[in-house]
Amino acid sequence: MSAFVTLQKLFPKHWVSRAAGTFASSNAPFIRGPLIRTFAKAYDVDMSLAARPDLATYDSFNDFFTRSLTPEARPIDSSESTLVCPADGAVSQMGTIQEGQLLQAKGIRYSFNALADACAGPEYEGGQFLTVYLSPKDYHRVHVPAAGKLIRSVAIPGKLFSVNSKTESEIEGLFAINERLVCEFETPFGKMLVIMVGALIVASIETVWDSPPSPYRTKQAFEHDQSLEKGAEMGRFLLGSTAIVIFEKDRVRLSPNLTPGSSVQMGQSIGKIL
Repeated sequence: MSAFVTLQKLFPKHWVSRAAGTFASSNAPFIRGPLIRTFAKAYDVDMSLAARPDLATYDSFNDFFTRSLTPEARPIDSSESTLVCPADGAVSQMGTIQEGQLLQAKGIRYSFNALADACAGPEYEGGQFLTVYLSPKDYHRVHVPAAGKLIRSVAIPGKLFSVNSKTESEIEGLFAINERLVCEFETPFGKMLVIMVGALIVASIETVWDSPPSPYRTKQAFEHDQSLEKGAEMGRFLLGSTAIVIFEKDRVRLSPNLTPGSSVQMGQSIGKIL
Protein backbone atom coordinates (compact mmCIF):
# COMPACT_ATOMS: atom_id res chain seq x y z
CA MET A 1 0.00 0.00 0.00
CA SER A 2 1.33 3.45 -0.92
CA ALA A 3 2.41 5.97 1.69
CA PHE A 4 -0.32 8.31 0.40
CA VAL A 5 -3.08 5.86 1.24
CA THR A 6 -1.46 4.69 4.48
CA LEU A 7 -1.26 8.29 5.67
CA GLN A 8 -4.94 8.80 4.95
CA LYS A 9 -5.83 5.81 7.09
CA LEU A 10 -4.03 7.44 10.01
CA PHE A 11 -5.26 10.94 9.22
CA PRO A 12 -8.16 12.47 11.27
CA LYS A 13 -10.19 12.90 8.07
CA HIS A 14 -13.45 14.13 9.58
CA TRP A 15 -11.72 16.67 11.83
CA VAL A 16 -9.64 18.04 8.96
CA SER A 17 -12.70 18.22 6.70
CA ARG A 18 -14.71 20.11 9.33
CA ALA A 19 -11.84 22.52 9.89
CA ALA A 20 -11.51 23.11 6.14
CA GLY A 21 -15.26 23.65 5.97
CA THR A 22 -15.05 26.38 8.60
CA PHE A 23 -12.46 28.29 6.57
CA ALA A 24 -14.28 27.67 3.29
CA SER A 25 -17.55 29.09 4.62
CA SER A 26 -15.95 32.18 6.19
CA ASN A 27 -16.96 35.53 4.73
CA ALA A 28 -14.05 37.37 6.38
CA PRO A 29 -12.28 39.28 3.58
CA PHE A 30 -8.79 38.29 4.79
CA ILE A 31 -9.78 34.62 4.52
CA ARG A 32 -12.08 34.42 1.52
CA GLY A 33 -10.07 36.70 -0.77
CA PRO A 34 -6.70 34.92 -0.58
CA LEU A 35 -8.35 31.47 -0.67
CA ILE A 36 -10.35 32.25 -3.78
CA ARG A 37 -7.52 33.96 -5.66
CA THR A 38 -4.96 31.28 -4.80
CA PHE A 39 -7.28 28.45 -5.81
CA ALA A 40 -8.38 30.10 -9.06
CA LYS A 41 -4.74 30.65 -10.07
CA ALA A 42 -3.49 27.23 -8.95
CA TYR A 43 -6.19 25.36 -10.91
CA ASP A 44 -6.44 27.83 -13.82
CA VAL A 45 -10.20 28.24 -13.30
CA ASP A 46 -11.93 29.67 -16.38
CA MET A 47 -14.09 32.40 -14.89
CA SER A 48 -15.38 33.47 -18.30
CA LEU A 49 -17.91 30.63 -17.98
CA ALA A 50 -19.16 31.75 -14.57
CA ALA A 51 -22.39 33.67 -14.12
CA ARG A 52 -20.32 35.99 -11.90
CA PRO A 53 -16.86 36.24 -13.49
CA ASP A 54 -15.47 38.71 -10.92
CA LEU A 55 -13.77 36.85 -8.05
CA ALA A 56 -14.44 39.76 -5.72
CA THR A 57 -18.22 39.22 -5.88
CA TYR A 58 -18.16 35.91 -3.97
CA ASP A 59 -19.11 35.94 -0.30
CA SER A 60 -16.98 32.94 0.67
CA PHE A 61 -14.76 30.27 -0.84
CA ASN A 62 -17.77 27.91 -0.84
CA ASP A 63 -19.79 30.50 -2.75
CA PHE A 64 -17.01 30.65 -5.34
CA PHE A 65 -16.46 26.89 -5.46
CA THR A 66 -20.13 26.11 -6.12
CA ARG A 67 -20.47 28.99 -8.59
CA SER A 68 -23.17 28.80 -11.23
CA LEU A 69 -22.32 29.00 -14.92
CA THR A 70 -23.86 31.02 -17.71
CA PRO A 71 -26.79 29.21 -19.40
CA GLU A 72 -24.85 28.80 -22.64
CA ALA A 73 -21.80 27.30 -20.88
CA ARG A 74 -23.44 23.87 -20.46
CA PRO A 75 -26.23 23.32 -23.02
CA ILE A 76 -28.50 20.37 -22.21
CA ASP A 77 -28.91 17.78 -24.97
CA SER A 78 -32.64 18.18 -25.61
CA SER A 79 -33.36 14.92 -27.44
CA GLU A 80 -36.03 12.94 -25.59
CA SER A 81 -34.09 9.70 -26.09
CA THR A 82 -30.79 10.87 -24.60
CA LEU A 83 -29.32 10.76 -21.13
CA VAL A 84 -27.12 13.67 -20.09
CA CYS A 85 -24.01 13.71 -17.96
CA PRO A 86 -24.75 14.72 -14.36
CA ALA A 87 -21.53 16.64 -13.79
CA ASP A 88 -18.29 17.99 -15.20
CA GLY A 89 -15.28 15.74 -14.70
CA ALA A 90 -13.78 12.55 -16.03
CA VAL A 91 -15.18 9.05 -16.43
CA SER A 92 -13.71 6.90 -13.68
CA GLN A 93 -15.42 3.64 -14.63
CA MET A 94 -18.52 2.46 -16.47
CA GLY A 95 -20.13 -0.84 -17.29
CA THR A 96 -22.68 -3.35 -16.07
CA ILE A 97 -23.62 -4.47 -12.57
CA GLN A 98 -22.65 -8.14 -12.50
CA GLU A 99 -23.44 -10.50 -9.64
CA GLY A 100 -24.28 -7.52 -7.47
CA GLN A 101 -20.97 -5.75 -8.05
CA LEU A 102 -19.67 -2.64 -9.81
CA LEU A 103 -16.19 -2.04 -11.16
CA GLN A 104 -14.20 0.41 -9.04
CA ALA A 105 -10.78 0.07 -10.68
CA LYS A 106 -8.88 -2.54 -12.63
CA GLY A 107 -9.12 -5.77 -10.66
CA ILE A 108 -11.32 -4.27 -7.93
CA ARG A 109 -15.08 -4.63 -7.70
CA TYR A 110 -17.42 -3.59 -4.90
CA SER A 111 -20.89 -4.37 -3.60
CA PHE A 112 -23.92 -2.65 -5.08
CA ASN A 113 -25.97 -3.46 -1.98
CA ALA A 114 -23.36 -1.82 0.25
CA LEU A 115 -23.21 1.24 -2.02
CA ALA A 116 -26.93 1.86 -2.51
CA ASP A 117 -28.16 0.59 0.88
CA ALA A 118 -31.98 0.87 1.14
CA CYS A 119 -32.25 1.90 -2.52
CA ALA A 120 -30.63 -1.31 -3.77
CA GLY A 121 -33.04 -3.59 -5.64
CA PRO A 122 -32.90 -6.63 -7.92
CA GLU A 123 -34.09 -4.54 -10.85
CA TYR A 124 -30.61 -3.00 -11.08
CA GLU A 125 -28.79 -6.31 -11.57
CA GLY A 126 -27.43 -6.27 -15.12
CA GLY A 127 -28.04 -2.53 -15.35
CA GLN A 128 -25.61 0.11 -16.60
CA PHE A 129 -23.59 2.43 -14.37
CA LEU A 130 -21.33 5.42 -14.91
CA THR A 131 -18.90 6.87 -12.35
CA VAL A 132 -17.83 10.50 -12.86
CA TYR A 133 -14.94 12.00 -10.87
CA LEU A 134 -15.09 15.75 -10.25
CA SER A 135 -11.64 17.29 -9.86
CA PRO A 136 -11.15 20.49 -7.83
CA LYS A 137 -11.14 22.69 -10.94
CA ASP A 138 -14.46 21.39 -12.24
CA TYR A 139 -17.97 22.83 -12.02
CA HIS A 140 -19.34 21.28 -8.84
CA ARG A 141 -23.09 21.17 -9.22
CA VAL A 142 -24.74 17.84 -9.93
CA HIS A 143 -27.73 17.52 -12.28
CA VAL A 144 -30.20 14.77 -13.13
CA PRO A 145 -29.42 12.73 -16.29
CA ALA A 146 -33.10 12.37 -17.23
CA ALA A 147 -36.45 13.81 -16.22
CA GLY A 148 -37.90 11.99 -13.25
CA LYS A 149 -39.43 12.11 -9.81
CA LEU A 150 -37.26 11.86 -6.72
CA ILE A 151 -38.92 9.24 -4.52
CA ARG A 152 -36.29 8.39 -1.93
CA SER A 153 -32.94 9.47 -0.56
CA VAL A 154 -30.62 7.90 1.99
CA ALA A 155 -27.90 9.88 3.76
CA ILE A 156 -25.16 7.46 4.80
CA PRO A 157 -22.29 8.41 7.14
CA GLY A 158 -18.89 6.96 6.38
CA LYS A 159 -15.20 7.55 5.80
CA LEU A 160 -13.80 10.53 3.94
CA PHE A 161 -10.95 9.05 1.92
CA SER A 162 -9.85 11.17 -1.00
CA VAL A 163 -11.26 9.96 -4.30
CA ASN A 164 -8.69 9.60 -7.07
CA SER A 165 -7.03 6.89 -9.13
CA LYS A 166 -4.59 6.05 -6.32
CA THR A 167 -7.21 5.42 -3.64
CA GLU A 168 -9.56 3.73 -6.11
CA SER A 169 -6.87 1.18 -6.96
CA GLU A 170 -5.86 0.53 -3.33
CA ILE A 171 -8.93 0.82 -1.09
CA GLU A 172 -11.52 -1.90 -1.72
CA GLY A 173 -15.11 -0.72 -1.65
CA LEU A 174 -14.05 2.94 -1.54
CA PHE A 175 -17.38 4.34 -2.73
CA ALA A 176 -19.34 2.01 -0.44
CA ILE A 177 -17.43 3.07 2.68
CA ASN A 178 -17.18 6.82 2.07
CA GLU A 179 -19.98 9.15 3.13
CA ARG A 180 -22.65 9.41 0.45
CA LEU A 181 -26.16 10.48 -0.46
CA VAL A 182 -28.14 7.94 -2.48
CA CYS A 183 -31.01 9.43 -4.51
CA GLU A 184 -33.60 7.26 -6.26
CA PHE A 185 -35.76 8.55 -9.09
CA GLU A 186 -38.75 7.15 -10.97
CA THR A 187 -38.53 7.87 -14.70
CA PRO A 188 -40.60 6.86 -17.76
CA PHE A 189 -37.95 4.18 -18.47
CA GLY A 190 -37.66 2.75 -14.96
CA LYS A 191 -35.84 3.64 -11.77
CA MET A 192 -32.56 5.56 -11.72
CA LEU A 193 -30.02 6.17 -8.96
CA VAL A 194 -27.77 9.20 -8.63
CA ILE A 195 -25.26 8.78 -5.81
CA MET A 196 -23.16 11.67 -4.53
CA VAL A 197 -20.01 10.39 -2.78
CA GLY A 198 -18.17 12.56 -0.26
CA ALA A 199 -14.39 12.68 0.10
CA LEU A 200 -11.54 14.21 2.10
CA ILE A 201 -11.94 17.97 2.60
CA VAL A 202 -15.47 17.81 1.13
CA ALA A 203 -17.13 19.93 3.80
CA SER A 204 -20.68 19.33 2.62
CA ILE A 205 -23.04 17.65 0.19
CA GLU A 206 -25.97 19.96 -0.45
CA THR A 207 -29.25 19.33 -2.31
CA VAL A 208 -31.99 21.52 -3.75
CA TRP A 209 -34.46 19.77 -1.45
CA ASP A 210 -34.33 19.59 2.34
CA SER A 211 -31.70 17.10 3.48
CA PRO A 212 -29.53 16.72 6.59
CA PRO A 213 -26.25 18.63 6.69
CA SER A 214 -23.13 16.62 6.05
CA PRO A 215 -20.90 15.16 7.33
CA TYR A 216 -23.73 12.82 8.31
CA ARG A 217 -23.77 11.56 11.89
CA THR A 218 -26.38 8.82 11.46
CA LYS A 219 -27.97 7.01 8.53
CA GLN A 220 -31.26 8.61 7.58
CA ALA A 221 -33.78 7.67 4.90
CA PHE A 222 -36.35 10.05 3.44
CA GLU A 223 -39.38 9.70 1.17
CA HIS A 224 -39.87 12.37 -1.49
CA ASP A 225 -42.29 13.42 -4.22
CA GLN A 226 -40.31 15.97 -6.23
CA SER A 227 -40.16 16.14 -10.02
CA LEU A 228 -37.05 17.39 -11.80
CA GLU A 229 -36.54 18.03 -15.49
CA LYS A 230 -33.59 16.59 -17.40
CA GLY A 231 -30.50 18.60 -16.58
CA ALA A 232 -32.04 20.26 -13.52
CA GLU A 233 -29.72 20.84 -10.60
CA MET A 234 -30.13 18.34 -7.77
CA GLY A 235 -27.19 19.24 -5.54
CA ARG A 236 -23.60 20.34 -5.19
CA PHE A 237 -20.28 19.38 -3.64
CA LEU A 238 -18.14 21.69 -1.55
CA LEU A 239 -14.83 20.46 -2.98
CA GLY A 240 -14.43 17.63 -5.43
CA SER A 241 -15.67 14.08 -5.32
CA THR A 242 -17.71 11.58 -7.34
CA ALA A 243 -21.18 11.09 -8.79
CA ILE A 244 -22.41 7.61 -9.76
CA VAL A 245 -25.49 7.05 -11.94
CA ILE A 246 -27.13 3.62 -12.15
CA PHE A 247 -29.98 2.37 -14.35
CA GLU A 248 -32.18 -0.72 -14.45
CA LYS A 249 -31.29 -3.60 -16.76
CA ASP A 250 -32.09 -3.18 -20.47
CA ARG A 251 -33.35 0.38 -20.05
CA VAL A 252 -30.42 2.43 -21.38
CA ARG A 253 -27.31 2.05 -23.51
CA LEU A 254 -24.31 4.15 -22.52
CA SER A 255 -22.33 5.77 -25.31
CA PRO A 256 -19.44 3.69 -26.71
CA ASN A 257 -17.47 6.93 -26.94
CA LEU A 258 -17.14 6.99 -23.16
CA THR A 259 -14.10 5.25 -21.74
CA PRO A 260 -12.25 5.50 -18.41
CA GLY A 261 -10.39 8.79 -18.43
CA SER A 262 -12.73 10.50 -20.90
CA SER A 263 -13.44 14.12 -20.08
CA VAL A 264 -17.15 14.91 -19.77
CA GLN A 265 -19.27 17.97 -19.20
CA MET A 266 -22.64 18.35 -17.58
CA GLY A 267 -25.41 18.30 -20.16
CA GLN A 268 -23.64 16.32 -22.89
CA SER A 269 -25.17 13.06 -24.07
CA ILE A 270 -23.89 9.97 -22.27
CA GLY A 271 -26.23 7.44 -23.82
CA LYS A 272 -29.65 6.48 -25.15
CA ILE A 273 -32.88 5.42 -23.53
CA LEU A 274 -34.00 2.10 -25.03
